[in-house]
Amino acid sequence: MTGQRTHTIDRGVAEGRELRRLLETGPFADALRAAIRARGLGLDRIRYRLRGRGCSVSLATLSHWQSGRCRPERPESLLVLKNLEEILGVPPESLSRLLGPPRGRAARCTVPGEGLVMQRGRDTGT
Repeated sequence: MTGQRTHTIDRGVAEGRELRRLLETGPFADALRAAIRARGLGLDRIRYRLRGRGCSVSLATLSHWQSGRCRPERPESLLVLKNLEEILGVPPESLSRLLGPPRGRAARCTVPGEGLVMQRGRDTGT
């Protein structure tokens, strides 16, 4: 039993180091996914906590952000991200600084049924 506990602790320490590295170097999607995993919350629970803070975001958007399919760019999305950083217990702006400059408007498109404004591979809305 002690061996299993030590293995679990070692894995947690390794995950913590990986999260710190990703928060420093990115990319955004990998850092977000690692932060979510380290916090141990599902996307539905994260969405519930965000809603409790007055932030509305779809599960699809959260999933797209962590998969790298899209990223937050609009002011409303960046507010969601600020609250998400607090919920995940990561340092302020540690995820948002990984976003880099906003993308241009030329490649945006709407995702049917989600009410999201998307940009090829990057989210521009909540």
